[in-house]
Amino acid sequence: MNSTNPIFNHITLNYLSKCQTLNSLLQVHAQMVTTGLTLHTFPLSKLLQSSATLALSHALTVFNQIPNPTIFLYNTLISSIISSPNPRCETHHLAFSLYERVLWNKDVKPNSHTYPSLFKACCGSHPWLHHGLALHAHVLKFIGPTYDGFVQTSLLNFYANVGKLGAARYLFDQIRNPDLVTWNSMLSAYARCNSSSSYYYVSGVTDEDTSLSMEALCLFNEMQKSLVKPNEVTLVALVSACANLGALSQGIWAHVYVGKFNIKFNYYVGTALVRMYSKCGCLDLAYQLFDELPERDILCYNAMIGGFATHGYGHKALQLFEQMKFQRLVPDDVTFIVTMCACSHVGLVDEGCEIFESITGDYGKDPKLEHYGCLIDLLGRAGRVQEAEEKLKGMPMKPNAVLWRSLLGAARVHGNLKVGEVALKHLLELEPKTSGNYVLLSNMYASIDRWEDVTRVRKLMKDHGINKMPGSSLVEVDGAMHEFLIGDKTHPWSEHIYLKLEEIGRKLQEHGHKPRTKEVLFDIDEEEKEDALAYHSERLAIAFALIASDSTAPIRIVKNLRVCSDCHESTKLISGIYGRDIIVRDRIRFHHFKNGTCSCRDYW
Repeated sequence: MNSTNPIFNHITLNYLSKCQTLNSLLQVHAQMVTTGLTLHTFPLSKLLQSSATLALSHALTVFNQIPNPTIFLYNTLISSIISSPNPRCETHHLAFSLYERVLWNKDVKPNSHTYPSLFKACCGSHPWLHHGLALHAHVLKFIGPTYDGFVQTSLLNFYANVGKLGAARYLFDQIRNPDLVTWNSMLSAYARCNSSSSYYYVSGVTDEDTSLSMEALCLFNEMQKSLVKPNEVTLVALVSACANLGALSQGIWAHVYVGKFNIKFNYYVGTALVRMYSKCGCLDLAYQLFDELPERDILCYNAMIGGFATHGYGHKALQLFEQMKFQRLVPDDVTFIVTMCACSHVGLVDEGCEIFESITGDYGKDPKLEHYGCLIDLLGRAGRVQEAEEKLKGMPMKPNAVLWRSLLGAARVHGNLKVGEVALKHLLELEPKTSGNYVLLSNMYASIDRWEDVTRVRKLMKDHGINKMPGSSLVEVDGAMHEFLIGDKTHPWSEHIYLKLEEIGRKLQEHGHKPRTKEVLFDIDEEEKEDALAYHSERLAIAFALIASDSTAPIRIVKNLRVCSDCHESTKLISGIYGRDIIVRDRIRFHHFKNGTCSCRDYW
């Protein structure tokens, strides 16, 4: 198209972008008809764009009156429909109907501008997910294997959003010179890996989570070498990966980078940094940053309340919840979850129940499955196991495995065998292959010396070919991340680490520590059980940090499972014996060990 053509700069087209109502749009449309602008493709595309935003029915009327619409006009209307401010399932259906008309029309053929918006629709709306694979086939058919960057990036986004990160990375690697948008798409896909894996603010880091977050850090290093300058979206993805790993040094570097290179410091960057500092165990830094933010939205408050929750500061979380409401910010689903979790971790049962009731009573919403999960956890931790079971059975929706496991965990802690067996029965129906369910019940039987039942549960695991999930721990020393598994001897410093473990074991004995062997899930003698406890992943990580890190630096550990009772007791003693602060983030919460005590006060 020749931009010097007076059609492209006609004064009437300027009025289209200023239309705020259907009436004003109709007036401009009439003027376009009288001046003959509607006989030309470019003015028609502008009319379709404005109409799709203000009155979709009018856009369709205009389009259906065009004798032979070009693929440019089809693409314009499809894109305008999908990019509308409030896209709905019906509008997506309409967009795909238009695409179907393209396929049946012998006079037009899809091109590289047809597909990006359609892939966007597939990402954002579940009913259309299955269309994505078919569209990929259509891309290969109509455009060929050498499609342009717009299509490549839209395909990458589609696969990343539906969780197929391998396919997304393959597509990324095919792009010769990725631009900033493409880099951000891939980085964000990796960073999202752990964002929704739990109802709670902190969840255990699985092997996959660790791997993908590491990939994000490596990919950012590649991006720096490419000389593409990062923006705020890049930094949010980077900081999120650091938060998942507990990689404090890299997170601080990213924070400095934001200021040094004038990256836009918006809500998203601020919230990501607050969450990163919280998840790396630096709650004071998280709150300092939160307090310095010039403006805070609901996401910022959720991040900070969640930080207080998982570090065991329930009262501070409630104060912030009240402050947020005073600022006239309306709590969302996540706000209720993190605030109820804050109550759960410190035993504020009445306050947590009040928040649950307020979801309906004050805000007119129906509690979701996650909110019931928080309520079950709140009651169960406080020993009100029977009440928790009644609430679970009275839910308006079917409980999932997370809720039954929460009930089983509460039953184990408080010795309610009857409820525990009921919970396990439901768990085995929902997740017959999950080892943690069997381990919880086995530990419950062991705690009350019902060894025949312990043997029965272990046999059940063996018959189903189920092995206990291995514990793993990440520890950061001098900016480098080190990972340990139970009994791990692959680390270059293994010889020194095991010598340190022997020293730790002797000092623990001197301070009266008696290993809690009942929960060790092996048919071995008592001495071997003690060794098994001594070689737990977090114990290896602590031993390494005691050798390799500055004697005044806190030891920060991220564990994929819940800390066992023996490691919890021994870590309290180690913090006092060696005069080191030890901060452990397990799958549920943070434990700050200092001078022989833990911040959780054994309520965990």
